[in-house]
Amino acid sequence: MVLRPPVEPMLAQAREPLPGPGVLSGGLAFEAKFDGYRCLLFSPAQPGGPVFLQFRRGSLIQRHFPDLVRAAARLPPGLVLDGELVVWHEGRFSFEALQRRAVSGGRTVDRLAATYPAHYIAFDVLQTGGEELLAEPYERRRALLEALFADHGLTAPWTLCPMTTDPAIAQEWLTSWTEIQGVEGLVIKGRSQRYLPGARGWCVNCTFSGSLDRAIPSARCAAGGGRVVGAARVLHRR
Repeated sequence: MVLRPPVEPMLAQAREPLPGPGVLSGGLAFEAKFDGYRCLLFSPAQPGGPVFLQFRRGSLIQRHFPDLVRAAARLPPGLVLDGELVVWHEGRFSFEALQRRAVSGGRTVDRLAATYPAHYIAFDVLQTGGEELLAEPYERRRALLEALFADHGLTAPWTLCPMTTDPAIAQEWLTSWTEIQGVEGLVIKGRSQRYLPGARGWCVNCTFSGSLDRAIPSARCAAGGGRVVGAARVLHRR
């Protein structure tokens, strides 16, 4: 099945403290949670085809973000990404500027795109090369996402969401990212989880009141995910 919009995104439920062993299948993966707009991105199925940007509830908003549409036209065909749409302005995330862009129209669209360029923080891949990946485990989807960034040398406006399986690094993120406005907490996923559209199968943790030592002992930190601070700095490299 080739994915076409609208596609319901998989969701998270608030969970404090950290979920215990066995709640999420395959061990835990921790991703940084950013304060933006949830957005699914559909690259052209064929060269010259349309790009679609879909908000969480299904509305298509590509006309408000011509800068991302132009950049997405150069992505591999038949790609569907899940991620967060943000604006990085004057050294910080600006949700206000993002809101302005999301409702812009007419000549204002291009002016705001030049003043407040959008960035896309990708945390999942649902389709690549026309192959639908919803039934694949998170761990494989993440590996494909990292390979996409590495193989195509993706830079701004594309950012790979920081992810780690190391509980110590996740703990550091929760205590050190106060210097970054717009980083909200952690999204916690099972490494063998399938992508279930519309289901609240992930956990979100915005403050931490327990120990991370129940997470899986084998750990790694994804490329670009050593520190949330480092990921944030990537966004302003044009």
